[in-house]
Amino acid sequence: MASSPSCSNYCYNGNKSLLASVIVSVIVVTITISSGGVAIAEGGRVPFACDPKNGLTRTLRFCWTHVPIHVRVQDLIGRLTLAEKIRLVVNNAIAVPRLGIQGYEWWSEALHGVSNVGPGTKFGGPFPGATSFPQVITTAASFNQSLWLEIGRVVSDEARAMYNGGAAGLTFWSPNVNIFRDPRWGRGQETPGEDPTLAAKYAASYVQGLQGNGAGDRLKVAACCKHYTAYDLDNWNGIDRFHFNAKVSKQDLADTYDVPFKACVLEGKVASVMCSYNQVNGKPTCADPELLRSTIRGQWGLNGYIVSDCDSVGVYYDSQHYTRTPEEAAADAIKAGLDLDCGPFLAIHTDAAIRQGLISENDLNLALANLITVQMRLGMFDGEPSAQQYGNLGPRDVCTPAHQELALEAARQGIVLLENKGNALPLSPTRVRTVAVIGPNSDVTVTMIGNYAGVACGYTSPLQGISRYVKTVHQAGCRDVACGGNQLFGAAEIASRRTDATILVMGLDQSIEAETRDRVGLLLPGLQQELVSRVARAARGPVVLVIMSGGPVDVSFAKNDPKITAILWAGYPGQAGGTAIADVIFGRTNPGGRLPMTWYPESYLSKVPMTIMDMRPNPSTGYPGRTYRFYKGPVVYPFGHGLSYSRFSQTLVLAPKQVSVSFSTPLKAQTNSTWASSSIKVSHANCDALHMGFHVDVKNEGSMDGTHTLLIFSKPPINGNNNWSEDKKLVSFHKVLVPAGSKQRVSVGVHVCKHLSVVDEFGVRRIPMGDHELHIGDLKHSISVQTQD
Repeated sequence: MASSPSCSNYCYNGNKSLLASVIVSVIVVTITISSGGVAIAEGGRVPFACDPKNGLTRTLRFCWTHVPIHVRVQDLIGRLTLAEKIRLVVNNAIAVPRLGIQGYEWWSEALHGVSNVGPGTKFGGPFPGATSFPQVITTAASFNQSLWLEIGRVVSDEARAMYNGGAAGLTFWSPNVNIFRDPRWGRGQETPGEDPTLAAKYAASYVQGLQGNGAGDRLKVAACCKHYTAYDLDNWNGIDRFHFNAKVSKQDLADTYDVPFKACVLEGKVASVMCSYNQVNGKPTCADPELLRSTIRGQWGLNGYIVSDCDSVGVYYDSQHYTRTPEEAAADAIKAGLDLDCGPFLAIHTDAAIRQGLISENDLNLALANLITVQMRLGMFDGEPSAQQYGNLGPRDVCTPAHQELALEAARQGIVLLENKGNALPLSPTRVRTVAVIGPNSDVTVTMIGNYAGVACGYTSPLQGISRYVKTVHQAGCRDVACGGNQLFGAAEIASRRTDATILVMGLDQSIEAETRDRVGLLLPGLQQELVSRVARAARGPVVLVIMSGGPVDVSFAKNDPKITAILWAGYPGQAGGTAIADVIFGRTNPGGRLPMTWYPESYLSKVPMTIMDMRPNPSTGYPGRTYRFYKGPVVYPFGHGLSYSRFSQTLVLAPKQVSVSFSTPLKAQTNSTWASSSIKVSHANCDALHMGFHVDVKNEGSMDGTHTLLIFSKPPINGNNNWSEDKKLVSFHKVLVPAGSKQRVSVGVHVCKHLSVVDEFGVRRIPMGDHELHIGDLKHSISVQTQD
């Protein structure tokens, strides 16, 4: 657990379930706010507001659906008292009975399925569970945007169904799109990985799936991209997220940390962004107007609300001592652009902040308008839920066979084949009749769904999945993933010696990596490595090592062990993980996943304190840089690595070789930087005509149908500014199904301003002139970029 901040009013110790109850009790006891409980009518939820059976509300203009939303919002705000307004800008919002408005709990989660983290969602009764998809890091390994979109659509179907049944809200604080910067981060499992382009495309796709394509500005559910920004340390070496000041350059903010959040807003049209616990360059993110009001709402144009991570406002007052008084803390948050406080701080201190003249009631009105606008876009002020667009969704639409099949397909697509010596896989169930299934993760269930999960529809463990193909002999080998003793090793060795093949399912779980828990190393915990080596040495047949984890694991020992014939990474593969693992091992599924993060050797950690946020290397200090974009040292497996049972080849059919960039501003505007002679600012380029099309033929030269992930990287010209740019960066990726012996043509779009630009040390995006190298699969192609005369 994270160390608790020093608190004067209340305290968050890192347990968000505990925090939920603390929030309720503080609000109810201290200021007599309703618990926000859900009223259920026979057959479903009673209207949140504007009940058509209520004669009063039919006369209220904010209930008139034919009136524009912004007019309805202002009408409602004009009817509220100051005390009511203050008690509506916390997650556990009060009811306003005199206006026919129910209480509302804003905090629900749907990271990879409807979750019961947060008080807004309750399982039980007609909703005993919901489809639990693979953890995000696993789904990201599919590199499949259409899959992410479809998962979002299914999750929001189930969320709406639960809302209609009074078991959930409509505001879901997901996805987590932080960059997986450091391999030790306990929450890296929640993210789409280390690459900004991958994270951005995941973010936009999942948000679009969640929020739906309703008429006009309407929302199916309201997603939330978190945690803005440069948040990727929980509790490491005595430093926790409540006290951490992330020192980040403008360059790293622009080309790494902010990229997925920008895509959330501009491409995903997300309805909410959550600010984080940490400070960035000395300012708490939830009190920084440059980050919130200027960037998220100003530059990116957020149409929605900004919410604090739970208790963040209290944290920067109590723990970071950023302001002298709690009233100043409340005022700073609202002035910075925060609209909703997850926690009671604003409910307790906003009134005094207004009385002291630190903010005005109009400042509060602006925040409230953003919140009510989202609720109206969700239809919460449109009367009877059953009469609305998604009003027919109910218990029959949760855990459907189709939804559970999608969870299985997502797990299959996310599994990465890291090693396959001598084409040992797939195993043939006709030749391999008995299999020893060994390891602390070999018969797990809840472990497979990772964190921020709910109650799954059901589970298939790895042992159960493998047992559907062959006769199994099971030995745990270790009592848990900590593997503190070798007492069970002998039985595991005997099982391996007496069976035709051995499958070891090892790795991590939430006791090793989790929120508030960063890892201390990259090796397998405890004596797991010794178990693997001893069992492999005893085995009479092929040995398959399966790693279940969110973060990377240094398995160099296994990679170099000739007795270990294949290595798979399954991440946390969700409720159907065991079936998916078995389907890959026995060849029903041809693996196509790719690593969304670099797998570093353990030695890397001695050179990179988690507290250093710099992405780029520093030769003067020996700091090696982070992620494949900047780190050039040895790796166990690189970003994008993943094998298949088929061999794919690529051929360039159409590929432009040069492009001219014309100026949209006078040339003299280019003279303020050392970059001027070799690059131009994107803002000064005429970007409209700089889109290039490529055609790539992908051929499956194997005997098994398979999906191929075509990764496209760009590498900038070599010039004096290369210290500031990536060695290469992912610009695009395409998932293509190719039947055995056939080929498929893939159209690849490359935009000069977006894909060939780099960010300078001032955070300014520029297009370097010269020869850019595109890596398209295993092909390389040069494009000459020059200014137009």
